[in-house]
Amino acid sequence: MAGRKREKTERERIVEVSAAEEKRKTNLDLWIPKTEIGRKVKNGEIKDINEIIDKGIKILEPEIVDMLIPNLELSIIGVGQSKGKFGGGKRSIWRQTQKKTSEGNKPKFATVIAVGNKDGYVGIGKGKAKETVPAREKATRKAKLNIITIRRGCGSWECECGESHSIPFKIEGKSGSVKMQLLPAPKGTGLCVEKECKKILELAGLKDIYSKTVGQTRTKMNHIYACFDALKKLGEVRITEEYRKKAGIREGRNE
Repeated sequence: MAGRKREKTERERIVEVSAAEEKRKTNLDLWIPKTEIGRKVKNGEIKDINEIIDKGIKILEPEIVDMLIPNLELSIIGVGQSKGKFGGGKRSIWRQTQKKTSEGNKPKFATVIAVGNKDGYVGIGKGKAKETVPAREKATRKAKLNIITIRRGCGSWECECGESHSIPFKIEGKSGSVKMQLLPAPKGTGLCVEKECKKILELAGLKDIYSKTVGQTRTKMNHIYACFDALKKLGEVRITEEYRKKAGIREGRNE
């Protein structure tokens, strides 16, 4: 019985993925680019997203990312809190705020979404609206516009395998009072990070990481952005060609 139930769930998941893929293809077929970069992507002049990211060109249309990275996956980050069953708080994907007016309470919903292909590209975005669905759509759009390339390698002295399963060196990111250090880890360690940050690192294609965090980490929004800031800084550090070969450093997709 349990096996039958699991099979049904798997079938439903496959149907949902197929439906999402069909919708994405339909949207791309109907897409009319509004920017020069968008027109070049649509015409096939630009076939690799690194041509855009490496030049520092700002992406203004999410369809550009959909076309150049077709296998993007999406994950909703738990940044809010709802009432628990017996009092206290329960982690939620929606952060709800209310404005007090003479007409009554006016609620707003905010959410954070991460997108990535689990192979060197990741982005996060925040969306806020009066309803949950528009907030999620805004966050997804912003996450695609904020996509970055992840520099991967093996910087752990315990491993030195030369494969791109971790990061090549220690890096620190900051947001608000939260400072987060990401450290290289040997093969088989796993992602030793906070649960919500783990979702981002998985979408980036990282498998083994140690972390150290200080500050008010209960503020999940800052915690998430500190993690993303650290990943962004990985690509800003200058490295020698000798160390690049030794640590097996790769940027973007594994070829």
